[in-house]
Amino acid sequence: MKPTDTTNPDYYHKVVDCQWACPAHTDVPGYIRMIAQGQFSDAYMLNRKSNVFPGILGRVCDRPCEPACRRGRVEDKPVAICRLKRVAADHRDDITARLPKAPQVTNGKKIALLGAGCASLAVANDLIPLGYEVTIFEALATTGGLMRTNIPQFRLPPAVLDEEIAYIVDMGADLKLNHRIDSMKKLLDEGGFDAVFVGTGAPRGKELKLPGRYDTKNIHIGIDWLESVAFEHVKKIGENVLIIGVGNTAMDCCRTSLRIGAKNVKVMARKPRGFFKASEWELEDAEEENVEIVINHSPKEFVVEDGKLVGMKFDQMEYKIDEKGQIDRGTAVGEVTIPCDDVILAIGQDNAFPWIERDIGIEFNDWECPIVDETTMMCSREGVFFGGDSAFGPKNIIWAVAHGHEAAISIHKYCSGEDLADRLPRGVTLSSQKMGIHEWSFSNSYDSAERRLMPHVDLKERFKKLNIEVELGYSVEQTIQEVERCLNCDIQTEFTASLCIECDACIDICPVNCLTITANGDEEDLRTRLSAPAENLDQALYVSDGLPQTGRVMVKDEDLCVHCSLCAERCPTGAWDMQKSEILIPHASDQPDPAPAHRARVAGE
Repeated sequence: MKPTDTTNPDYYHKVVDCQWACPAHTDVPGYIRMIAQGQFSDAYMLNRKSNVFPGILGRVCDRPCEPACRRGRVEDKPVAICRLKRVAADHRDDITARLPKAPQVTNGKKIALLGAGCASLAVANDLIPLGYEVTIFEALATTGGLMRTNIPQFRLPPAVLDEEIAYIVDMGADLKLNHRIDSMKKLLDEGGFDAVFVGTGAPRGKELKLPGRYDTKNIHIGIDWLESVAFEHVKKIGENVLIIGVGNTAMDCCRTSLRIGAKNVKVMARKPRGFFKASEWELEDAEEENVEIVINHSPKEFVVEDGKLVGMKFDQMEYKIDEKGQIDRGTAVGEVTIPCDDVILAIGQDNAFPWIERDIGIEFNDWECPIVDETTMMCSREGVFFGGDSAFGPKNIIWAVAHGHEAAISIHKYCSGEDLADRLPRGVTLSSQKMGIHEWSFSNSYDSAERRLMPHVDLKERFKKLNIEVELGYSVEQTIQEVERCLNCDIQTEFTASLCIECDACIDICPVNCLTITANGDEEDLRTRLSAPAENLDQALYVSDGLPQTGRVMVKDEDLCVHCSLCAERCPTGAWDMQKSEILIPHASDQPDPAPAHRARVAGE
């Protein structure tokens, strides 16, 4: 194998699995170490650089980082990354002075952002400090989009939303609430904007057109119903409620039902548990509140008598799962009717663009979704960009933020007359963490502690009001224990082959057998000749230059390394060093400034 190029940002990025899995590529180990040192404000700002909403996402992120966490390779539970993010947000000082600010002189370019949700706000966050005049159009009377209307207050307090959204809007955005855009053509022709970003989400809940669907008023679309509860248009529901669907919206629906009058709530799942879309922690929270999750029941009919919903009929299903984990269409083996007073449909969401005319150069696919370039976020009409759920269908907040960052780069380039596809590459910097012969700037001992449990409000108390936040956040003691579980995967064992004397000291002391000195060969062969067979083919091997004594190579299985630094401490020549790999992800602020001629308009004029 050729020597590994550790200056390629993708190499160490893939070693830092949590950051690699995060769509916004947040420096997870970096902010966890700051929390460990009590630097909560610094940890918050490091978070905010990439994910924009640390307090919000510290409560409701879908946590793609956690299944990727390397802690899961040595025990069952990953580091509580999301909850530690909340620790930084909850305990920070006033960081207002550290936030980006709009320049006194704008660049003369006007940008329209449609929707005041997470994607549009991320674009505003990146463009306003560069001098853009940003106008946000929001159909509702408040900001936040689906973050406010579809995530219940017992999971995400409005005060947290208001504060982090204000950080962005107060930079100087022109926010137009209760301002629905009914015609994209009119906006493009008459608005006077240099670019338009669409971040309107996926606001249409999917229907379930079965017999009886339109014979009663007690069948509700999940996202519409949650919005009605959020704005207090709906304040009660029947005692017996069925939730159809088993995604995260379904979990919010069932838990909300319990807070406005339901006594018996069942979530009806068509498939077995292993095929649920809801996050495991969402399922656990619902079940803690005595929600019953019923598997293998396929909806068949709404049972309505004299205009009153009395139950719902289901086919009872059996499935076959093959060796690859694929499930078949299933076979109905029975039928059952379950009594209920209300049914909430939470079976998915769709985009809805009735306000975008089909003759203005914006192409749509067969599913009525705009055709959007996944790199530039621009559609087929130049100057019109999409992001978040409105671009590629329902995902989650952190994906929408990532889309916002990419769209902001594209808008900046578009307004500067540059090629949108000519984007800055990722970068990486390596810096030694050595502070003495055996001293490092991080805690390098392996802590065997199990994941800390999140304390919750008592079951009897949490249902008294709709806005009682259930999760209380980690205590100081819990935080101290949880941060030590991080394996510091961004601090790498950087090797200098020319200093190695092949004494095997590093190999002898390695507690996980991740190091081997051996003759070079192709990758398939090398993987079989290591101290421990490297079976995870998704994780690259580190291979050094030829060693000066014998020409053999040092091979490291990154999959096994726990970044304990013992190899660097034991090495008598300093061939091993512990170096932090900081992955540099370009944002709009890293791009060249627009031409000076664009800087024409003073802010506020």
